Amino acid sequence: MAAQADPTSAASARSAAASTVSYKAPAVPSLAWTDCGGGFECASAEVPLDYRAPEGKKITLAVTRKKAADQTKRKGTLFMQPGGPGNSGVDFVRNNYADLPAALRDSFDVFGYDVRGVARSSALECWDDQRYTKAVTDAKGVPGPDAFGPALREAAEFNQACTDKSSELLPFVGTEYVARDIDLLRQALGEDKLTYYGRSFGAYIGTVYAALFPKRVRALTLDGAYDPVNYANRPYAYDRPQYLALDGAMSRFLDWCQADQATCGFGDGDPRAAFEKLKSDLDANPVPTANGGQANGYTLVYRLMFNINEGKVIWPAFGEALRKAQQRDNTSFLLRPPSPASFDFLVPNVVVECVDRDYPRDQALLKRKVTAYAKAAPLLGPAMAYGPPTYDHQHATACTQWNGERVSRYDGSYRAKGSAPILVLGTTGDPDTPYQDAVALSRQLDNASLLTFKAEGHTAFGRSACATEAVINYLVDLKVPASGTTCADETQPPSSTPKVAPPGTTLGELRNGVDERIDRIGRIGSLR
Repeated sequence: MAAQADPTSAASARSAAASTVSYKAPAVPSLAWTDCGGGFECASAEVPLDYRAPEGKKITLAVTRKKAADQTKRKGTLFMQPGGPGNSGVDFVRNNYADLPAALRDSFDVFGYDVRGVARSSALECWDDQRYTKAVTDAKGVPGPDAFGPALREAAEFNQACTDKSSELLPFVGTEYVARDIDLLRQALGEDKLTYYGRSFGAYIGTVYAALFPKRVRALTLDGAYDPVNYANRPYAYDRPQYLALDGAMSRFLDWCQADQATCGFGDGDPRAAFEKLKSDLDANPVPTANGGQANGYTLVYRLMFNINEGKVIWPAFGEALRKAQQRDNTSFLLRPPSPASFDFLVPNVVVECVDRDYPRDQALLKRKVTAYAKAAPLLGPAMAYGPPTYDHQHATACTQWNGERVSRYDGSYRAKGSAPILVLGTTGDPDTPYQDAVALSRQLDNASLLTFKAEGHTAFGRSACATEAVINYLVDLKVPASGTTCADETQPPSSTPKVAPPGTTLGELRNGVDERIDRIGRIGSLR
C-alpha cells in the first residue's frame, strides 16, 4: 500500500508560501446609510472580490446596524456574526436585536452583514430547488450497503452545478477573505479596534480575524468554537468528533426518554429500538406532506440534527413529534422536508467548507472514513455519511472532489500573538461544535480564556444567565472571566411540551415555525 501524504505537513508548506503574499491595502468602502425599518439602517459596501488584486473587480456586501439609543454613552460597534456558513448576518441582527441584553443595546451600535456568497451579498448558486428537493427526497434515513457510490456521484453532480453557475465567485468565498472584509468594514465604521460576538461558524470567522489582525482586536467572543487546525487542515480529525457529538446528544435524549416515559411518551419502553424502526418504516413508506412532498427517514434525521441544538428544553417536544411521526401525522415538525429556504443556507454551507478545508483526494480513504463514522454514530450518522451534500457531516464526498481554486482559504497560524484577551465559550454537550474544540482553541490562541457551560445544546450565550453575564461584562467593560470558569444553569426538561420558550431558551420549530436555519439567540430577560 502506498504511503499517504501528511495533510498537516502539506498545509504547513502552503501556509509558509502564502505568508510571502503581499496584499496591497484596499480602499475602505463608503457606507451610505438609509432607513430600512424598525429603527435599523442599511447600506452596501464594495470590497475587493480578490484581495490579491484589490483595485480589480468588486463584490457588494449588504450591511445593517441599529444605533445605541444614547450615542453619548456608546462604546463603539458590536459586530455580530451568525453560524453557518450560510446564515444571513443581516437577518441575525434584525431577528435577535430585541432579545439582546439591554447593556449591549445601550453600549453599542449593533452591526451585521451578509458575508460574500450568502443571501443579499451575491448568493452562491449550485443546485436549483427542484434538484435539491429530489436529492433530499431520494435520501434515506437508513442507507443500504451500496450507498457510497451513489453518494459520491451525487456530490460530483453538485460540484459541477456550482462550477456551472458560480464559477467566478467560488475561489473567493473562503474565510480569509471574509475576515479581510470585516477589517474593511471595521474601518468604514470608524472603529479603531474590533468588538465582536461570533457563534458556531461565526466563531471560526472571528478566529481567523484574530490570526490575521491580532492587534486590531478590542474584544472577541467565540461561542461554540472550532478547533481551527483540525477544521482547516485535518478535516477527518475534525469530522469524527462532530459525528460522535451529534449522536451522543441524540443518545442522551433517548436515555432520558426511557427514564421518563411519562413525559417523553415515545418508544413503548424501548425508545432506541422504536427510533431505529421508525427510520426504516418511513424510508419504506414515506408520509405525504401538506405541500405534496414526502417525508421519510432522512427527513426525520435532518430535522433532529438541527433542532437538537436547542438542548433539554426541547426534549418533551421531540417525544411528541416522534410519537406523531409513528402515527404518520404530517403535522410533526420532524416530518417537514428541507425547503427552498433551507437550500439557500445549504449551498454556501457546502461551498465555503470545500474552499476552506483541505480534504485528501483519496476516495478509498474517504470510503473508509465515512464507513467508520456511520458505524461509530449509528443513530444519525449513516444518513449523514451517505446523504447528499447538505450540512457539515455531508461535505466530505463533495470536498474530496472539489476542483476549484481556493485562494481565499486560511491555513496559517492561529495563535493571534499580541491580541487583547479573547473569550472562548464551549458547551459540554454541544451536538454541533464539540466541547473539545473550544478547549483546543483556547490552548492554541496566545491570549484566551475558556468559559465552560455544562449543558446540552449548541452555544452558551442567551441559554445560560451565568455565561450571558460573563459575555456582557467582557464586551462592555473588558472584564475577562478567569480561565476555567464553569456555568451550570441549563434549563431542565419541562414536565410537558412547552408552548412558549422559557427564559433563556429558544424552541426551534416551536418558536420559529418551520426552522430553516434561522439563527436565534435565547433571551435572558433578568440581565442588565
